[in-house]
Amino acid sequence: MTFIKCKDLVLGYNNKAVSAPLTFEVNEGDYLCIIGENGSGKSTLIKTLLGLQEKVSGEIDLFFNQDNTEAKTKSLKKLEIGYLPQRNEIQKDFPATVWEVVLSGTLASCGFFPFYTKAQKKLAVEKMEQMEITSIKNKSFHRLSGGQQQRVLLARALCAAEKILLLDEPVTGLDPKVTEELYEIIKDLNKKGITIIMVSHDMSSINYSTNVLRLGQKDFFFGTKDEYLKTLTSEDLSKWNS
Repeated sequence: MTFIKCKDLVLGYNNKAVSAPLTFEVNEGDYLCIIGENGSGKSTLIKTLLGLQEKVSGEIDLFFNQDNTEAKTKSLKKLEIGYLPQRNEIQKDFPATVWEVVLSGTLASCGFFPFYTKAQKKLAVEKMEQMEITSIKNKSFHRLSGGQQQRVLLARALCAAEKILLLDEPVTGLDPKVTEELYEIIKDLNKKGITIIMVSHDMSSINYSTNVLRLGQKDFFFGTKDEYLKTLTSEDLSKWNS
């Protein structure tokens, strides 16, 4: 089943392109790792897929079901896509408890109803248990370690991620041990059926992926992890393994 298909998609701001035209697709169960130099449009791509940033040109198609012709005219429900943005100072100093942050991930499903339902609270509890953060439920978010904060934000994103989870530089600023733990968590989510789209500056993240999208201002690569590894020189691999 195809979830996302892009053809000749050009990313940018104010009609100024920052990427070459991109053609790629994301299918159910994929783990797509998006890499590239700073300024190549990695975060811009995530925001464009979410509808938070206008494209310069090209096509973006979001599908419910590849086999349903009628469904092809519809977009994936926003409630089916979870998003973990880059950590920033606002998030670090977020004046809320762990429980409040995770529960806020269900807001999109509230509609005009001003109170959380039992189902939403149950979902938040389940995601906290899944991320093993129940014991810090009542702690202030801004007092947590970087790794704990990412687990909380991941639990929050999972409250919305019925089908797809978009992650923008999820391990930035984390130590190697916490980074590996977070990668294993994301890998496990993928095995359980969540399609992963992750932006990363960390080359080792490719080890966990099924597909790679490398962005550039003049060209791009899209293919399987093994196909991408074949494009690397011995010098590239040496830097990667160092």
